Amino acid sequence: MLVHPIEVLLVEDDPGDVLMTKEAFEEHKVGNRLHVVSDGVEALRFLRREDEYSEAPRPHLILLDLNLPRKDGREVLEEVKGDEELAHIPVVVLTTSEAEEDVLRSYRLHANAYVPKPVDFDQFIQVVRKIDDFFVTIVRLPQA
Repeated sequence: MLVHPIEVLLVEDDPGDVLMTKEAFEEHKVGNRLHVVSDGVEALRFLRREDEYSEAPRPHLILLDLNLPRKDGREVLEEVKGDEELAHIPVVVLTTSEAEEDVLRSYRLHANAYVPKPVDFDQFIQVVRKIDDFFVTIVRLPQA
């Protein structure tokens, strides 16, 4: 199977989690491009190619934390899935919340997956790699 690099938008405000996610992606041979924004407002500006993001690539995959400043991940998810131009982009909720209400709400808002973040460094890296493997080698994503 021919594997092409994909554009991934990570929406995450925790610098440690950003660093671990980058490390997990860098370990792979595939040159996926990871773009990072730290809050929900920036995520929507990136996705809508507004202001300094006017040349931003359309991501093939969004990794979305729920607990974000300015506009939380639940609101971002709702706006993305409600926007005809963005709704086709798979969104994986990657969050520390294990609350059943967050799981249910995320799926009701059409998240493609809900993945609790492990607190252990090695497990976190392994989870991110599995998400990457799944969306890069198994799933056929729509063209950006």
